[in-house]
Amino acid sequence: MNAWSGTWEGAGPAGTVIRNARPDDHGRILRVCDAWWGRPVTHILPRLFLDHFHATSLVAEDEGNLAGFLVGFPSQARSEEAYVHFAGVSPAHRRSGAARELYRLFTNAALVEGRGVVRAVTSPSNERSIAFHRSIGFTVTGPHEDYDGPGTDRMCFELRL
Repeated sequence: MNAWSGTWEGAGPAGTVIRNARPDDHGRILRVCDAWWGRPVTHILPRLFLDHFHATSLVAEDEGNLAGFLVGFPSQARSEEAYVHFAGVSPAHRRSGAARELYRLFTNAALVEGRGVVRAVTSPSNERSIAFHRSIGFTVTGPHEDYDGPGTDRMCFELRL
């Protein structure tokens, strides 16, 4: 295990374990994303994220089935920051503590590595994500107009560690 990994049992359904992601988790995640979100979102996670950042990303499994994931990485350009690119929990595991634990493991690893800030963004319409990030201590700002290009506004999240 490295600073970016850990295991978790007990806060959710019995048998749930969190481990480092692997490149071959990409297909598993893509197969469930659209159903978990109720809209097309697979374009948010190109394969390169798990090819290059699997060691700093996490997967939650319940009896071998995908229960959640967090794809994140330490910033290469901003040595004090880490970034969560994409995270999700299956509808069956929501409100179990799985998302909170994925973020706890990631932020703890960021802190161990000397990172003092974790950032993320989402669409202004993603009210569930906005509420979740606020509930775990992130400061939420926005919407920031044209953040990801013309007509693509974003809410920005910042957690000071």
